[in-house]
Amino acid sequence: QVQLVESGGGLVQAGGSLRLSCAASGRTFSSYAMGWFRQAPGKGREFVAGFTWSSIHTYYSDSVKGRFTISRDNAKNTVFLQMNSLKPEDTAVYYCAANTVGLRYRYYEYDYWGQGTQVTVSS
Repeated sequence: QVQLVESGGGLVQAGGSLRLSCAASGRTFSSYAMGWFRQAPGKGREFVAGFTWSSIHTYYSDSVKGRFTISRDNAKNTVFLQMNSLKPEDTAVYYCAANTVGLRYRYYEYDYWGQGTQVTVSS
């Protein structure tokens, strides 16, 4: 069984920064893909950023490219999402997710999910 635990959300003013963490446990993650998703009130869950543990490549949605950075600590099986230049439209619950089939952009292609962490950006 895989466990994902997010932390680091909070309230920040527009233009500010937050760093989210996702601690993964329960399996060897070398063959997994990891993704960050978010869901704003009344909207669907959307892909934000992701990578596969076996690759150095990272992927971002157009809405966050250049502002958000996904990174990892291999030794600690931890994934980070550094969010800079935050905007009110970034307000959402942010989720960490994992799957074994490779990087995907649709939430329903991920098998494991964290509980989510709230990010609120005030204008």
